[in-house]
Amino acid sequence: MSTGLAAADRSETRSGTAPNGGAANGEASLCRAELDRLWARGRAFLGTDLAIMGGAMTWVSERNLVAAISNAGGFGVVASGAMLPDMLAEEIAATRALTRKPFGVNLITMHPQLTELIDVCTAHGVGHVVLAGGIPSAAAIARIRNGGARVVCFAPALVIAKKLVRMGADAIVIEGSEAGGHIGPVSTAVLAQEVLPHLTAVPVFVAGGIGRGEAVVSYLEMGASGVQLGTRFVCAHESIAHPRFKLAFIRAAARDAMPSPQLDARFPVIPVRALANPATERFRAVQRQVIDRFHQGELSQKEAQLEIEHFWAGALRKAVIDGDVEGGSLMAGQSVGMVTKEQSTVEILAEVMDQALAIIAGQARRFAGSPQFLGSAEGPDPGG
Repeated sequence: MSTGLAAADRSETRSGTAPNGGAANGEASLCRAELDRLWARGRAFLGTDLAIMGGAMTWVSERNLVAAISNAGGFGVVASGAMLPDMLAEEIAATRALTRKPFGVNLITMHPQLTELIDVCTAHGVGHVVLAGGIPSAAAIARIRNGGARVVCFAPALVIAKKLVRMGADAIVIEGSEAGGHIGPVSTAVLAQEVLPHLTAVPVFVAGGIGRGEAVVSYLEMGASGVQLGTRFVCAHESIAHPRFKLAFIRAAARDAMPSPQLDARFPVIPVRALANPATERFRAVQRQVIDRFHQGELSQKEAQLEIEHFWAGALRKAVIDGDVEGGSLMAGQSVGMVTKEQSTVEILAEVMDQALAIIAGQARRFAGSPQFLGSAEGPDPGG
C-alpha cells in the first residue's frame, strides 16, 4: 500500500467523524471496500490503487508530477504537447526511471508526427495512450492497439463516445466545460447524465471541475469507472510550474477561470479556460484592432484570423515555466478555487480520499441496515 493510501485509509480517525477504536477501524474498512467496489472497473483498467487519472497539462504534466501521481496510487499521464518523437522517448524513459507504477502518455491527434509518436509509445512499452485534441482516426487507434497499448479517447457527446468505442477505443473520458485549457460547451454534470447511463461497454472517466472526494463519489455512483483531476495537481510540490504560476492558482477563485473571449463570430476563437489576467484584456484589444483593419480592407478574413490565433503562441510556456503571470496564459479549471496551498501529491490524493470515504461513511449511517450498502453481495454492479 502506498503512503498516500495509508494516509487516506486513516481518514475517519483524523476527521473525527467515526467512533474511536475497533468500530472506527471497522467502518473505515467497510467504506474503503465500498469505494473500491464503485471504482473497481477503473482500477482494473488503469492497473492502479486509485481510479484517478492525472489530467495531461502541457509543461506541467512532465516526468516529476506524472511519476509522483503514479507513486501515490493514481495514474499519471505525460502531456506530450508539441514534443517531437525523440523528446517524447526521452520523457518516457525519464518518467520510468522515477516510478515503477503504471502511467500513460497523452498524444495530440493533430500533431503532424502522430504516427511516429505512437511508434515511440509502442517501442517504450507504454500501456495506455490517451488521444486528445480532436477525434482520432481509426488508423491511429488501430496502430496503438496493435502495438499492445490500450486507447483512451475524449468524447464531447454520447454519439461521439459510441462512435469511438466502435472504432476501438478501450475507454472514454468525458470532460465538461469546467475544465482548464481547451474546453467544449457542455458542463460536466450534464455530460455525465447524457453519457454514463447509456455507455457501459467500456470504462468511462469523468473530468472537468472535480476537486473534492464528494464529487468523485457522486460520479462513481452515477456509473463512472473513475475520474480525472488536473488543476488540483498544479500546485503539488512535485509540479515544476513556476512559483508565481502556483501563487496565481492559490489566490484564484472559481469565477476567475474564464473561457477566452470572442468578439466576432466571423473570427472564431478556440475556447480555452484560463485565469483572467492583463493578457486577457490585451487579447480583447487585439481582436478589436484586427477586426477594424479587416473592415477597412487592410486584412483578408484569413489574415485577420491568423493574427488573432497568433496572439497566444507560446503564452502557456511563458506563464508555467517563466512565471509571466501577466503576459502568459494561466490555463486553469474552475476547481482552482479548491487549490488553497502547495501540497505534496500524496497529500492531495489523501485529502480527496478522506473526503470520498467520509461521504460514504455518512451514507452508511443514513442507510444503516440496507442489505445493498457497503459491498453487500446483493449490491448493484456500478458498471462503466
